[in-house]
Amino acid sequence: MTYPKINMQSTQFRPSYVNIAAYKFITFEDTAEKRPQFQELCSRLKLKGTILLSPEGINLFLAGLRESIDEFLAWLRADPRFADLEVKESLSDEQPFNRMLVKLKREIITMNLPLIKPELGRAPAVLPATLKRWLDQGHDDAGKPVVMLDTRNAFEVDVGTFEGTIDYRIEKFSEFPAVVAAHKDELADKTIVTFCTGGIRCEKAAIHMHNVGFDSVYQLEGGILKYFEEVGGEHYRGDCFVFDRRTALNPKLEPTPTVQCFACRAVVTPREQISPQYVYGVSCPHCATEARETA
Repeated sequence: MTYPKINMQSTQFRPSYVNIAAYKFITFEDTAEKRPQFQELCSRLKLKGTILLSPEGINLFLAGLRESIDEFLAWLRADPRFADLEVKESLSDEQPFNRMLVKLKREIITMNLPLIKPELGRAPAVLPATLKRWLDQGHDDAGKPVVMLDTRNAFEVDVGTFEGTIDYRIEKFSEFPAVVAAHKDELADKTIVTFCTGGIRCEKAAIHMHNVGFDSVYQLEGGILKYFEEVGGEHYRGDCFVFDRRTALNPKLEPTPTVQCFACRAVVTPREQISPQYVYGVSCPHCATEARETA
């Protein structure tokens, strides 16, 4: 008997939710007036996630059905300030956010250096395909060795990062300027590529490094997520931490079995989830060990 082939591309087999991440540094002084409009639209479209509005721009992580995401982006891009907003997408079969938040912030990513204004001029950026070529050949186009500099927090780096990455184990992004200053001599005569999840932190980081005298610094355009989208996982080890219930994405931009502990917020790998110390929503090997050591 011949059975009909199942079309794996049919709608019923496709993930239901579109997840978007985007940011733009731009003068945005009317954030208080715009906030209710964002709240009303996101509520009507049943979107969930977080939108940060700041005088220096916008940063957002949202998830919803395709038609809702498209309507939101059309509305946002109707504002000339955000007409060229670039978005990174991934798909999931469930809503990864619990609620919808629209927040007013002083900075869309806190660095506590108000003189850094990406809107007035970006640091040089390297495209994912170019970075892969540099990493393949072991140097940039001028023959200088390439150093990857992770600007994310330590727990994010532990989930995955580029091979040979410099990781200064920072706990929050505002620590980055002091840490880089302390290691400036080690980075001399090298081409430095700063990177982060979606590009926002490495954009500020690269500008700061140029301002303090580094002469060959690039930001990875679009961050790790854009690298995964355009290049895949070559030269990258592990997954990429994301700030939603998916916890981490693999180089195919698919959710992984990695989870985050509700108690201590540590990342819990699939192997660690086997431990009797891992109780969903209660504890994990990280906080159980810490509690035992401090007892």
